[in-house]
Amino acid sequence: MTPISSVVASISAEPGAPAKVVRAIQSMTGYASVSCDAGGQAVNLELRSVNSRFLDLVFKLPDELRAMEPVLRERLGALIQRGKVECRISVTKSVGEDRWAAVNDGLLDQLLAAAQVIGQKAPNAAALTQADLLRWPGVLRESNTETCIDTAPILLGFDELVQQFQESRAREGEKLVTLLTACLLRVEELVAQLAPKVPALVKLYGEKMTDRLRAALLDAGAGTGVPVEEMFSRIRQEAAVYAMKIDVAEEIGRLGAHALEMRRVLSAGGPAGKRLDFLMQEFNREANTLGSKGLDLDVSRASVELKILIEQMREQIQNLE
Repeated sequence: MTPISSVVASISAEPGAPAKVVRAIQSMTGYASVSCDAGGQAVNLELRSVNSRFLDLVFKLPDELRAMEPVLRERLGALIQRGKVECRISVTKSVGEDRWAAVNDGLLDQLLAAAQVIGQKAPNAAALTQADLLRWPGVLRESNTETCIDTAPILLGFDELVQQFQESRAREGEKLVTLLTACLLRVEELVAQLAPKVPALVKLYGEKMTDRLRAALLDAGAGTGVPVEEMFSRIRQEAAVYAMKIDVAEEIGRLGAHALEMRRVLSAGGPAGKRLDFLMQEFNREANTLGSKGLDLDVSRASVELKILIEQMREQIQNLE
């Protein structure tokens, strides 16, 4: 049996039209790492993500690859809609690469000129030594025979990285959908159990209330001259109105409708977190109303279990894209 969260293809109603691929429901949590060789330099690429209400892309790149950020951001943003995603790229120089330490002449000249000015104004100040100059940030920079990095392999590696990252999120999303489906199945079972009982419970509750009111009014109305049949008619009217107020058939019907909608969203795939979170609010509203009417002990117990199931589903939904 194909899991609800798997990628499915729905055939268009028009003959010969291309199939429309529906992306699997994904978790906002994921991780992937790949390595590639760019002109003799080892490049490591990482993607990791955690939950977030919106899309937050963070890139941590070496200076020589900073110009690639807009391209990478565009590629990643086209595939992901929610989550805080961090992309790290690091470059490791080859061991046998010809490199040396080069002096930043411009910065060195500025330091020497500044030291000369300080020496004139504060002749007793210690002079700068060669060691001091070499330790100054930026005076020495690493240089080599090949300063350019071939970005083509990095882009190919990034595409592979994103694919693995999406697969990671999809696997996690499938697990979450399995948990949600189990909770939803129990919600549907509770609704199916309560639905046929409600009319009989309402009728029984109305009859009990009618008997109690009849007994109370007969005692209170003794000797008042009010016709008994008129009192009974009024009692039946009040009992019917109250029975309508405590009838939970409407809430149970809406719970069933929300369950059907949730199954539809899970089957449709794609980004579903916000939609499902809204459904949890609707589920919770009906469960609260069900418990507040207090029609029967079984209904109250079902209301409590529904609230627990809804909270469990809400916690899992917070992880979905």
